[in-house]
Amino acid sequence: MKQKTETGNQDINKPILSDELHTSSASPLARYRNKVLGGSAGTARLIQYELASLFCVNLGGGLGYLLRRLMFSSLFEECGRGLILGKSLMIRKPAQIRIGSRVAIDDGTLLDGALENETAIRIGDGSVISKGCVIQAKTRPLTMGKHCDIGAHVILSSIGGIHLADSVLIAGNCYIGGGRYHNEDLEKAIMYQGVYSRGAVTIGEGSWIGASATILDGVSIGRGCIIGANALVTKDIPDYAVAVGSPAKVVQQRDDRAGV
Repeated sequence: MKQKTETGNQDINKPILSDELHTSSASPLARYRNKVLGGSAGTARLIQYELASLFCVNLGGGLGYLLRRLMFSSLFEECGRGLILGKSLMIRKPAQIRIGSRVAIDDGTLLDGALENETAIRIGDGSVISKGCVIQAKTRPLTMGKHCDIGAHVILSSIGGIHLADSVLIAGNCYIGGGRYHNEDLEKAIMYQGVYSRGAVTIGEGSWIGASATILDGVSIGRGCIIGANALVTKDIPDYAVAVGSPAKVVQQRDDRAGV
């Protein structure tokens, strides 16, 4: 499914979405079931998902929180106690998603465990995902440690993998992960030339990612780092570093008060 390119990058077998949705020989119902639950999901599971989506997703108040937890919890691969699910959620392939205890997921979030036959998304105990986030394990797993705090409208798009350690704080409107398109063929549209990744994104324990920062694939951010607002991180950041700018550069070491 993945092969190393000559430059050390990883080619990704990522189907074109329009082909996946419209050109399959399967029936429309089978294509829908595969998209939202995976190809191995049975009819009973599909009915449960449809009932939860129809009656609970947009229900307000305490009753909505209660019913969403009751209806959706058993669809996940694993789900701890005390789950809070906000309104207007989109949950795809929940059987590939593991959620710890005391997790809160706010309104309008997408959880997409797109991988088949393996755990796609893991969310650790006590983590909070704020309003309007996109959490997608497109072609590699996404793991989130305990007590992570994900700000509003953050996009975590796992092409080469995303791994957040415990207590990672991510401010609003950040983009983390993703991949890249080959573009060598001038005669072919870029979207048809294939996707590759420079590897997983890892963010160390206790780090803080400022608002609207972008962290590209293949980047490792150390423990206890601070990434400034609007930073574009294209290279590894060592432990306890403060990095700002586009592209981001280290301007201080938190464990060295004299700076760098």
